[in-house]
Amino acid sequence: MNYDHVLLPSGVASTPDEADEYLAGQQGLAETEVVAELAAVLNRRNGELPEADTFLGTESVGGAATGAVLQVSCPYDAIGFVRNLLFEIATPREYAVYDPQLAWLIDPAGRVDITVTHGGAGEFPYVTKALLDLWIPALVDPNPYLIAERADQVYIQTYRDPVGVYTIEYRDGSPDRHFGTTADDPSEVVALIWAWATGAKLADTDWKRIEFEPEQRR
Repeated sequence: MNYDHVLLPSGVASTPDEADEYLAGQQGLAETEVVAELAAVLNRRNGELPEADTFLGTESVGGAATGAVLQVSCPYDAIGFVRNLLFEIATPREYAVYDPQLAWLIDPAGRVDITVTHGGAGEFPYVTKALLDLWIPALVDPNPYLIAERADQVYIQTYRDPVGVYTIEYRDGSPDRHFGTTADDPSEVVALIWAWATGAKLADTDWKRIEFEPEQRR
């Protein structure tokens, strides 16, 4: 059984239902030049590997009458690698990555290029307001956290506890510039992380400096 990702043009859908409708509408249409180019890159990269290390769930991708859409299947143990590769080749071509299993539409429109670690799904190369609106309310055990990192020692993170309270912390270059607060409302958490990501002033909430033990000051 394989795991599917779908590449589709940025902006053609804003919800999973719209994405599914767009995919259905592309069936039977001639493959576009961009899709052929994306498929060629994936097939070449896959073909460069020993057979035991290949990452496609099919012999090749592309060459089908799917219009501006490209479906990419992979084994479950290659999900992280394939997703990172799709971002690498799709984002510069203004293509979104749709994960139908999670019902996540990851569109680069309006993105901020920072490293984001989602506790349940791994790393992503950018964040958008729409992704924060999707991810933050749905953080659940066993890894209910999200970290957005601009540089070493420059990040913001949140953790949702079992009763739904969020701890939000940000570090501005060193342990001496590490502050935290809490919130019950996920929309407040989204607003804080998005403000930080875009370089806007953080809301005047109850930020407290967090003190670390000497052995933790790294």
